Amino acid sequence: MLNLSVVLEDSARERPDRTAVVFGDLRMPYSLVNSLANQVADLLASRGIGKGDKVALACPNLPYFPFVYFGILKAGATVVPLNVLLQSREIAYHLRDSEAKALFCFEGSPDLPLGQRGHEGFREAISDGEPHSDDFFLLPATPLATESGIEGVQTIWSALEGRSDRFETVATAPDDTAVILYTSGTTGQPKGAELSHQNMLMNAMVSDEMFERAGDDVFLVTLPLFHSFGQTVMMNTGFRRRATLVLVPRFDPASALALMRDEAVTMFAGVPTMYWSLLTSIHADGTELPATLQTAVAGGASLPVEVLKDFEKTFGMPVLEGYGLSETSPVASFNQPGRVTKAGSIGTPIWGVEMKLVDTGWKTIEGEGPGEIAIRGHNVMKGYYNRPEATADVMNDGWFRTGDIATRDADGYYFIVDRAKDMIIRGGYNVYPRELEEVLMTHEAVSLAAVVGVPHASHGEEIKAYVILKPGAALTEDALIAWCKENMAAYKYPRLVEFRESFPMTASGKILKRELR
Repeated sequence: MLNLSVVLEDSARERPDRTAVVFGDLRMPYSLVNSLANQVADLLASRGIGKGDKVALACPNLPYFPFVYFGILKAGATVVPLNVLLQSREIAYHLRDSEAKALFCFEGSPDLPLGQRGHEGFREAISDGEPHSDDFFLLPATPLATESGIEGVQTIWSALEGRSDRFETVATAPDDTAVILYTSGTTGQPKGAELSHQNMLMNAMVSDEMFERAGDDVFLVTLPLFHSFGQTVMMNTGFRRRATLVLVPRFDPASALALMRDEAVTMFAGVPTMYWSLLTSIHADGTELPATLQTAVAGGASLPVEVLKDFEKTFGMPVLEGYGLSETSPVASFNQPGRVTKAGSIGTPIWGVEMKLVDTGWKTIEGEGPGEIAIRGHNVMKGYYNRPEATADVMNDGWFRTGDIATRDADGYYFIVDRAKDMIIRGGYNVYPRELEEVLMTHEAVSLAAVVGVPHASHGEEIKAYVILKPGAALTEDALIAWCKENMAAYKYPRLVEFRESFPMTASGKILKRELR
């Protein structure tokens, strides 16, 4: 018996009155979150949904997410978290592909009508006969609302009415699938990475052991919980250590800083663009981080060295950069507390995990590299759900190849060069965008940069830089290109520059390079 829901159950038993979730004025103790999860499990069991079944959850960082998530796990079923920005047809695809039997969906707002989209996608999915038409549960925008604004749809509160708040968690094996996390689908249709209870629990436990403890920890959760980084490093790790989770459904630097101060936050984790936004806001108005903050973690994408240096210079504390993917639960490596932190590095493999560099034929590359990162350990997924060929493409004898190109120093620290798919081939030369972005951000007028390859008749690809300037900075495209020519090799420097006020980003804050292309 091993079930990921133990991270909630154990904390609810040991510290029932400890605040588990904060959202605005709402404060929910561990006992209440666990009781609501039990009711969700009881509801699913009453519908015949249990071990081996899939249940989808489309919800931003709201109190619904944790108790529905753990309720699904308690019932023995598999959680399928959905990105809240999906359109109706995309929701239908994910439901069909995962063979989900039910959907818990947040109502949303006029700007983001997630409930309507979710219901339309659900109706499209059941046109094939699965799931049942009454297994759609609306998570209302108005707290505790029992009436739904969608005809024929019940809210979660009406569905939970009369359900028992006691439930014996269904026995699941360590290798049973706990979560199916869908990849972003940058190439082809999204694929569902099957992660076992052991995958997810071990990753939360190792993460918990790595991060410094403050006693009664308070985590600021701005990373989307439907994403692997927020789910494991913030929610599951936070619940395991009986921390208080301050939920933020939409990241804004000013409000995030205010919450850090008001709630005495001890840990913050974010993607690089969040750190960039925080620093931009801080430099503009002089706001400071709260003295309670002990741990700052970055992941999801490579943190620009200039942003890392700026943070350490401004606040006198390091940003611990790590690395992982949905397929690795997600944490694979980290600049771990108690060890030397190296700027620009993703650190060393976490406990119980191995990493190496390989070539396109899986041959191990010794020394510095570069090569593609391959990972083996307790964190690696079972495979892509119902995709044996796609699984075989990336798995070999327990090793998972990541698609990320890296180098490795003599101390065993890894340094991401770039995504293999983002590499630009200009006139036969390999050009790695991240290297150019790092150089661009050393220019005194540049705040943020993203480099992509664009089609070119004779060179195959040409190098283009998208740039956000610092407030008040004046710079022309020609002047920046001339500067790049002086600071980069002739085959590398961008011949094209475009200034932007902002970049397109995913829900988790990653720059969408495919849209820039």
